[in-house]
Amino acid sequence: MSETKPSARDRFLTLVRAALHEGALVKLTLGKYRGDDATLRNLFIRPVALKTGPHFAFVWRHATRDVTKNFPATDALDQIEPLLGRAFLDAHLFTNTQSAQLECQPDGAGRLKVSAKPATAEANRADLAERSPASGAHDRAKHRVIPAEAPWLRALGVTNDRGQPREGMADKFRQIQKFAELFSHLLAEADFPGDRPLRVADMGAGKGYLTFAIAALLGERGIVHGIVARAVLVALCSRIAREQGFAHLTFSAGQIASAPIENALDVLIALHACDTATDDALARGVSADARLLIVAPCCQKELRPQLAAPPVLADALRHGIFQERQAEFVTDALRAQLLEWCGYRTKVFEFVSTEHTAKNLMIAAIRARPRGRMDDAFAASVRAFAQFYGIRSHALARQLGFSLTPGEAKQD
Repeated sequence: MSETKPSARDRFLTLVRAALHEGALVKLTLGKYRGDDATLRNLFIRPVALKTGPHFAFVWRHATRDVTKNFPATDALDQIEPLLGRAFLDAHLFTNTQSAQLECQPDGAGRLKVSAKPATAEANRADLAERSPASGAHDRAKHRVIPAEAPWLRALGVTNDRGQPREGMADKFRQIQKFAELFSHLLAEADFPGDRPLRVADMGAGKGYLTFAIAALLGERGIVHGIVARAVLVALCSRIAREQGFAHLTFSAGQIASAPIENALDVLIALHACDTATDDALARGVSADARLLIVAPCCQKELRPQLAAPPVLADALRHGIFQERQAEFVTDALRAQLLEWCGYRTKVFEFVSTEHTAKNLMIAAIRARPRGRMDDAFAASVRAFAQFYGIRSHALARQLGFSLTPGEAKQD
């Protein structure tokens, strides 16, 4: 008696299972949706590296929005199996050694085609919307946290109908991708509870590029609010949020120092807030007991008039460019130390390459202990740092009630 030959669907599942378990998956695309959701178009699956280990990002593409969720390998297969040949009649698998296509009929009949062509090239040709014409081969092979074809990117004018950055928006597109990657890692490191939505405030959200990225990453897990200075941008971002189906994303007009925010926040973000507006945002985040603070400082002008160079540095600092960079360093170093004094663990790193923006420094702070103060020895070291540079006043220190003058330390 001859054995029954495995169906095309079963053979395709075997290839998917092997790709997931061996770490060979480049992309899996499911199409020709035949389910009950009239707005769903496709499902895209890619590997992503999270703090908790390798996962697979599932992006459900609807007519006006995308929904993204991450699953470990074992759960990923459980999600995929009931969809193949049922809810989705077409599937393309791309690995680093081959590609395969499954075509099914509503009656269950199917056909499998396997190719040994370079899978990355195949995947790129099959999804032109995920690459920029200005990108090199390395960029084309990247696994992006935010899909290039996300409808909200088009609505904000970042990409065109093919998912390619519009003229003049290539740097902004890269910035969005880099921020999304960093934000994902910081969320995992902060170890937020999973039993409720995260409350996020983006202070000085501007045109909302990164605010939308946050909302897209969090999905239903986040309640995101953007504070924008200009009312016209509030109206624009609010309209796009409604049209793109972001039910938990809102915008309002206001200034960083005074705009109403939740008394208790999980995440506070302020990117490129000018001069002491960054300090206003950090102080409000500390006051709201946010577990994660993310800022990208800009135009650090406050301390420059105060800088009194030590004798050994006086000759070098007669050059204006060195004075400017010194002021930036001292300002942000004090910010990082003051956040540690408030109970945060800080990181200072390059946000994006200087070829894309000169304002590329980012400070991330994760609450390491309940609110309270560091010991006197740490506070003394902060004051010694300020005294070395002749700094007597600093916006964040004032708002946190930290005296930079040794003789006034008891006021802290």
